[in-house]
Amino acid sequence: MTHLSVHEWGRVAVGDGNAHGFSRAQADALLASARAHPCGGSEGTAILADHHRHLTARQVVGVLAAKGCSLEILPKVDSAGAAEDAATVRRRLIGMLDVALGLDLSGGGAASLARQDETLLDILIRLFADRLLDEVRRGLPRRYLERSDDLRALRGRMDVIRQFTIHAVRPDRLACRYDSLEADTPLLRIMKATVLFLAHYARSTETRRRLTELRHLLDEVTDVPRANLPWERVQLDRSNRRWRSLFDLSRLFLKRDWQATHHREDAGEGITLLFAMNDLFEAYVAVLLRRSLAGEGTEVVAQGGLEYCLGKWREGEDCEADLFQTRPDILLRRDGRVVGIVDTKWKALAEPFEGKGGVGQSDIYQMMAYARIYTCDDLMLLYPCRPGSPSAERIVFGMARGCERLRIAQIDLAGDTRTTSMDLRRLVQAASSGCRRRPANGAAGRTSRKR
Repeated sequence: MTHLSVHEWGRVAVGDGNAHGFSRAQADALLASARAHPCGGSEGTAILADHHRHLTARQVVGVLAAKGCSLEILPKVDSAGAAEDAATVRRRLIGMLDVALGLDLSGGGAASLARQDETLLDILIRLFADRLLDEVRRGLPRRYLERSDDLRALRGRMDVIRQFTIHAVRPDRLACRYDSLEADTPLLRIMKATVLFLAHYARSTETRRRLTELRHLLDEVTDVPRANLPWERVQLDRSNRRWRSLFDLSRLFLKRDWQATHHREDAGEGITLLFAMNDLFEAYVAVLLRRSLAGEGTEVVAQGGLEYCLGKWREGEDCEADLFQTRPDILLRRDGRVVGIVDTKWKALAEPFEGKGGVGQSDIYQMMAYARIYTCDDLMLLYPCRPGSPSAERIVFGMARGCERLRIAQIDLAGDTRTTSMDLRRLVQAASSGCRRRPANGAAGRTSRKR
């Protein structure tokens, strides 16, 4: 089994007999897995590009697996800059996944595992096994389940129809229906299915040992095929709320609940767990902004707005737009009014920042459209910092023939989440200050010019 790691936009050698790369057969298997993944696009080129003698990773991170091999892709802000230590980048990625997906992985366990020479998948499997083992040893959550059985003595209530049809001539048998306090619940069936599934992919001896112990501790729980797992029947309440993060991790491993997760049904093909960095960065920023602005009267809306750009033109009437729907990354609302728009971009800005500074022209057009449609004067394009650079507002642009301002800013991801949250709060605190207040004219995004 060949396991290799590479950063975004990095290369992996391909060729039979190459000790530091994949064979041609393994490369073809990885490319086939990329084509089958939702993130891969029609030809899988959004994940991997084939250059015959090498594969080039794209802007997707995680683990791509195929028969006999796997490739770990780690994030990298600047493709031209020096690569950071893999353990450092892996630990940062786990922190971003923890926040963006609400996995509750924070703590010394995640940090210590990330320092070891293990892939992202190895670390997540170990975290799941450790946490589940701790919870199982504390006691399995049980619920009253309705059961039906034929007994010698009455238990619960009698099933009259079954008693006087099936057992009409068997007075020694009573058809009973009763409630039984059991651990064979939908939640634990999903936990057991996850344990059995991950046992195929755990590489560490200690992780495999823990998964084996879990399989025995969950012996009273029914085995259910992954295709038939009772996801919709799981009930999480105060009695079992500490299992929430384990349930979310199971969904991550077994379902496609986050837009970029995927696994192959054939266990021999391996498990694939990929995340588009643009989406992950956006979700991470949105969660931290929501935390940092809590209690200040500012609502943080991710992937909201949904206003349209164009509609049928009628002379002297406001346009009722119904074409080309917009979906800004992050809206900041106060008292029902959009006071700021943040669009995240996972790429590096030019150093030093001069002129356009590496900002894409299409991104500028998009932000100008948002300013008009959402009647918003304060907009921000937010980029990650290069490692070692502080969070900062790089430049403020004004929009032609208006007072709208477009701020170009960078956020440092190398620190802890508390520091990053404070930096984000500081960057957006200036939203709507110093700009004119344009009166709202009904629903946002339905402004038009009358002729």
